[in-house]
Amino acid sequence: MRARTKRLSRAAGLLACVVIVAGCATTAQRQPTVSSPAGAASGGSTPTVNPAPTVPSWFDVQMTDVNTGKSFKISDFSGKVVLVDTMATWCPTCQGEMSQVQLLPGMLGSGASSLVTVSLDVDPNEDSTILKKYAATNKFDWYIAVAPTEVVRFLEMNYDQQFINPPLQPMLFIDKTGGVYGLPFGVKSAISIQKTIADYLTQ
Repeated sequence: MRARTKRLSRAAGLLACVVIVAGCATTAQRQPTVSSPAGAASGGSTPTVNPAPTVPSWFDVQMTDVNTGKSFKISDFSGKVVLVDTMATWCPTCQGEMSQVQLLPGMLGSGASSLVTVSLDVDPNEDSTILKKYAATNKFDWYIAVAPTEVVRFLEMNYDQQFINPPLQPMLFIDKTGGVYGLPFGVKSAISIQKTIADYLTQ
């Protein structure tokens, strides 16, 4: 009886190992490739983002710019570099980072025409009225929108959960061919962002 119990115990243990390994393999397949852009600022953790050859579904989600009231999609900006930060109006670190983003056009010179900036509010409790007032008060005049649920879910599930945690100052950029790259979480100056994206603007 004891021998039979041991055999059953071993079999259960082996089955558990197979399930764990299979689960790990499935997770590995779901996770995108870790990619840091050339010239990325050092320091902070780098989000897991994929320079994918196919167009991610969130590129085609319709959003509304609170500054103009016009609809747009990330895919509208094909052929340009798109800088995307996720934020919330109650987040002081977001406001600080957006103030740095505000400086970029003046620093990039002719390269500014190849850059599109998009800020996405990922707080489900905030709406376009709150966001429009925030943008006007701070004179943030680029594309600013409340992130649709499907965009928030995509960022969280396919890139990194920290992309929906505004105080971490999440930021990514999309190159002219649609590749997506993550910048380190945490404080980023206008100069460090410029250095990261400069080469992509001229490609």
